[in-house]
Amino acid sequence: MGSVRGRVSQGRREDRGWLRGAPPPWWIRVLPVLLLTAVTAATLVTPHARDLGFLLGAIPPLAVLSYGPLTTAVLGLGVIVVLHLPATHLNRPGSTDLLTIVFVAALSVFVSYVRSHRDAQLNTERAIGEAVQRAVMPPLPERVGSVGCAAFYRAAQDGTLVGGDFFDVRQGPSGVRAVMGDVQGHGLSAVATVVSLLGAFREAALDQPDLESVAARMDRRLGVDSAGVRHAELFATGVLLEFPSDARAVRLVSCGHPAPVLLRGGYALEMTVAPGPPLGLGLVGVDPPKEVTVALDPDDRLFLASDGVWEARDATDAFYPLTERLAALTGTPSAALPGAVWTDLLRLRYEVRDDATMLVLAPGPPAA
Repeated sequence: MGSVRGRVSQGRREDRGWLRGAPPPWWIRVLPVLLLTAVTAATLVTPHARDLGFLLGAIPPLAVLSYGPLTTAVLGLGVIVVLHLPATHLNRPGSTDLLTIVFVAALSVFVSYVRSHRDAQLNTERAIGEAVQRAVMPPLPERVGSVGCAAFYRAAQDGTLVGGDFFDVRQGPSGVRAVMGDVQGHGLSAVATVVSLLGAFREAALDQPDLESVAARMDRRLGVDSAGVRHAELFATGVLLEFPSDARAVRLVSCGHPAPVLLRGGYALEMTVAPGPPLGLGLVGVDPPKEVTVALDPDDRLFLASDGVWEARDATDAFYPLTERLAALTGTPSAALPGAVWTDLLRLRYEVRDDATMLVLAPGPPAA
């Protein structure tokens, strides 16, 4: 199993990726060469194609999108050579036209040089972003103790790898404990809160006797972080789980987060959990979240998802029927289930408006 990071994106985000420094689509890369070849061949075949000569002026600017300064200069030189070949019938450009093409080619070389340096900087920043993501939420191993794990994460904000959702699975003295949560807001502004909450969970998972105490530790962490900060209003939803060593039951505490879905046989059932207030609100007179214990059958799995999945909407503004769709996907192996749900979302044209996180937990011995 393990983690699948949110590099799987909607088509429109992938199409725009090359504008942010990623390699351009293949057709963009070959377009300058094809255009130069096509115009040259046409003008060699018939003098009537000389009217196509104006297309040569577009080749150096197109080369900027795909190539470095050297290749851009070679293509610009190729345009000038073709213009002076008698066989192409283009060897009579006016001096003004020729100077314009030479200037455009030289300018394209300069722009390509600037773009190459910008792309190098973006690649460095992307590598730093990936390192930050690995530090905040390292990829889950295939198993943590007696629990198999599979995860999917996709930040809502374009160009970022870390958002407001978080999850983790840790083994401790009381068994395997897991958390999934959603911080107020998303994008880079929520990363600091995610780091604080994950740090509080990882520490509390080792020394707190029950999940209610773990939730209290995380709630206190948010309270400390927002103390003295005017209008901080830090809060987060979360759900905590604990699997004892025999993996025959699961204990749950919900802090305003959607409940897990139990996958049993060919059925998908949303679990009933007593909801508690979100972490960090400190509401006076509100009871703290209560722990609930649910017995598990062999081969049961738990599917957790953030609001970005539960609240995805279609063209009619209807929510994505996650439980119903999971029932249709229960035959999918745990490792592939988050990706299958994501593919299903895109296939049915549901729009995801928030960070999307999915986590599959499969207690019990590993499959043969």
